[in-house]
Amino acid sequence: MPLLPSDHQKFMSIAISIAQAGMRSGAGGPFGAIVVKDGEIIGRGHNIVLAQNDPTSHAEIIAIRDACSHLGHFQLTGCTIYTSCEPCPMCLGAIYWARPDRFFYACTRSDAANIGFDDQFIYQEFNLDPISRSIPATQIGQEQSLKVFEEWKTIDDKTLY
Repeated sequence: MPLLPSDHQKFMSIAISIAQAGMRSGAGGPFGAIVVKDGEIIGRGHNIVLAQNDPTSHAEIIAIRDACSHLGHFQLTGCTIYTSCEPCPMCLGAIYWARPDRFFYACTRSDAANIGFDDQFIYQEFNLDPISRSIPATQIGQEQSLKVFEEWKTIDDKTLY
Protein backbone atom coordinates (compact mmCIF):
# COMPACT_ATOMS: atom_id res chain seq x y z
CA MET A 1 0.00 0.00 0.00
CA PRO A 2 1.46 3.41 -0.95
CA LEU A 3 2.37 5.80 1.82
CA LEU A 4 0.19 8.82 2.44
CA PRO A 5 1.51 12.40 2.65
CA SER A 6 0.99 12.22 6.42
CA ASP A 7 3.24 9.13 6.53
CA HIS A 8 5.97 11.01 4.70
CA GLN A 9 5.70 13.88 7.17
CA LYS A 10 5.85 11.45 10.09
CA PHE A 11 9.00 9.81 8.75
CA MET A 12 10.62 13.17 8.03
CA SER A 13 9.88 14.24 11.60
CA ILE A 14 11.69 11.14 12.83
CA ALA A 15 14.73 11.92 10.65
CA ILE A 16 14.77 15.48 12.00
CA SER A 17 14.50 14.22 15.60
CA ILE A 18 17.44 11.89 14.96
CA ALA A 19 19.40 14.88 13.61
CA GLN A 20 18.68 16.89 16.73
CA ALA A 21 19.60 14.05 19.09
CA GLY A 22 22.87 13.42 17.24
CA MET A 23 23.75 17.11 17.26
CA ARG A 24 22.97 17.44 20.95
CA SER A 25 25.17 14.43 21.73
CA GLY A 26 28.13 16.20 20.16
CA ALA A 27 28.63 13.41 17.60
CA GLY A 28 28.47 15.76 14.63
CA GLY A 29 26.41 18.29 12.71
CA PRO A 30 22.61 18.62 12.71
CA PHE A 31 21.83 15.94 10.15
CA GLY A 32 19.70 12.80 10.40
CA ALA A 33 18.31 10.22 8.01
CA ILE A 34 16.17 7.10 7.94
CA VAL A 35 15.44 4.42 5.35
CA VAL A 36 11.90 3.08 5.12
CA LYS A 37 10.66 -0.07 3.39
CA ASP A 38 7.02 -1.18 3.39
CA GLY A 39 6.19 1.44 6.00
CA GLU A 40 8.88 0.23 8.44
CA ILE A 41 12.13 2.00 9.38
CA ILE A 42 14.97 -0.33 8.46
CA GLY A 43 17.89 2.10 8.72
CA ARG A 44 18.77 5.09 10.88
CA GLY A 45 21.68 7.44 11.03
CA HIS A 46 22.86 10.80 12.22
CA ASN A 47 26.05 12.64 11.49
CA ILE A 48 28.90 11.11 13.52
CA VAL A 49 31.84 12.81 11.80
CA LEU A 50 33.20 14.18 15.09
CA ALA A 51 32.53 11.06 17.14
CA GLN A 52 34.25 8.79 14.60
CA ASN A 53 36.86 11.22 13.25
CA ASP A 54 35.55 10.11 9.86
CA PRO A 55 34.59 12.71 7.23
CA THR A 56 32.40 10.12 5.47
CA SER A 57 30.18 9.46 8.50
CA HIS A 58 27.27 11.55 7.27
CA ALA A 59 23.70 10.72 8.29
CA GLU A 60 22.67 9.34 4.91
CA ILE A 61 25.74 7.09 4.68
CA ILE A 62 25.13 5.70 8.17
CA ALA A 63 21.42 5.12 7.46
CA ILE A 64 22.20 3.42 4.13
CA ARG A 65 24.75 1.13 5.79
CA ASP A 66 22.27 0.28 8.54
CA ALA A 67 19.48 -0.47 6.06
CA CYS A 68 21.71 -2.57 3.80
CA SER A 69 22.88 -4.55 6.82
CA HIS A 70 19.24 -5.07 7.84
CA LEU A 71 18.31 -6.26 4.34
CA GLY A 72 21.46 -8.28 3.77
CA HIS A 73 21.82 -6.60 0.38
CA PHE A 74 23.77 -3.70 -1.12
CA GLN A 75 20.79 -2.07 -2.81
CA LEU A 76 17.72 -0.38 -1.38
CA THR A 77 15.19 -1.20 -4.08
CA GLY A 78 11.67 -0.58 -2.76
CA CYS A 79 12.95 1.83 -0.10
CA THR A 80 12.54 5.53 0.58
CA ILE A 81 15.14 7.71 2.29
CA TYR A 82 14.15 10.66 4.47
CA THR A 83 16.94 13.08 5.30
CA SER A 84 16.86 16.27 7.31
CA CYS A 85 18.83 18.15 4.64
CA GLU A 86 19.45 18.01 0.92
CA PRO A 87 22.31 15.53 0.53
CA CYS A 88 25.86 16.70 -0.04
CA PRO A 89 27.59 15.44 -3.22
CA MET A 90 29.06 12.40 -1.41
CA CYS A 91 25.71 11.39 0.08
CA LEU A 92 23.87 12.04 -3.16
CA GLY A 93 26.30 9.67 -4.87
CA ALA A 94 25.74 7.06 -2.14
CA ILE A 95 21.98 7.40 -2.55
CA TYR A 96 22.25 6.79 -6.28
CA TRP A 97 24.53 3.78 -5.75
CA ALA A 98 22.09 2.34 -3.19
CA ARG A 99 19.20 2.78 -5.66
CA PRO A 100 16.23 3.55 -3.41
CA ASP A 101 12.95 4.33 -5.14
CA ARG A 102 13.01 7.95 -3.96
CA PHE A 103 14.16 10.31 -1.24
CA PHE A 104 12.77 13.29 0.60
CA TYR A 105 14.76 16.10 2.21
CA ALA A 106 13.83 18.93 4.58
CA CYS A 107 16.41 21.76 4.54
CA THR A 108 18.18 22.80 1.35
CA ARG A 109 21.89 23.00 0.67
CA SER A 110 21.51 26.80 0.96
CA ASP A 111 20.07 26.35 4.45
CA ALA A 112 23.10 24.18 5.31
CA ALA A 113 25.50 26.76 3.86
CA ASN A 114 23.92 29.40 6.08
CA ILE A 115 25.06 27.48 9.18
CA GLY A 116 28.56 26.72 7.90
CA PHE A 117 28.08 23.52 5.86
CA ASP A 118 28.70 24.85 2.34
CA ASP A 119 29.20 22.22 -0.38
CA GLN A 120 29.05 24.64 -3.30
CA PHE A 121 32.82 24.50 -3.79
CA ILE A 122 32.56 20.73 -4.38
CA TYR A 123 29.89 21.19 -7.04
CA GLN A 124 32.17 23.76 -8.73
CA GLU A 125 35.15 21.37 -8.58
CA PHE A 126 33.24 18.76 -10.62
CA ASN A 127 33.37 21.03 -13.67
CA LEU A 128 37.16 21.49 -13.57
CA ASP A 129 39.82 19.30 -15.13
CA PRO A 130 41.15 16.98 -12.40
CA ILE A 131 44.59 18.60 -12.42
CA SER A 132 43.05 22.08 -12.00
CA ARG A 133 41.01 21.27 -8.89
CA SER A 134 41.90 22.64 -5.46
CA ILE A 135 43.11 19.12 -4.65
CA PRO A 136 44.90 18.23 -7.90
CA ALA A 137 44.47 14.73 -9.32
CA THR A 138 47.01 13.16 -11.68
CA GLN A 139 46.41 9.95 -13.60
CA ILE A 140 49.11 7.25 -13.34
CA GLY A 141 49.14 3.45 -13.71
CA GLN A 142 46.33 3.16 -16.25
CA GLU A 143 47.92 0.29 -18.23
CA GLN A 144 48.33 -1.87 -15.13
CA SER A 145 44.86 -1.06 -13.83
CA LEU A 146 43.22 -1.74 -17.21
CA LYS A 147 44.52 -5.32 -16.99
CA VAL A 148 42.46 -5.79 -13.82
CA PHE A 149 39.44 -4.27 -15.59
CA GLU A 150 39.92 -6.69 -18.49
CA GLU A 151 40.04 -9.58 -16.03
CA TRP A 152 36.76 -8.34 -14.46
CA LYS A 153 35.12 -8.44 -17.89
CA THR A 154 35.94 -12.17 -18.19
CA ILE A 155 34.26 -13.21 -14.92
CA ASP A 156 31.00 -14.88 -15.91
CA ASP A 157 29.30 -15.15 -12.51
CA LYS A 158 30.03 -11.63 -11.22
CA THR A 159 27.41 -9.51 -9.50
CA LEU A 160 26.93 -6.20 -11.24
CA TYR A 161 25.97 -3.17 -9.20
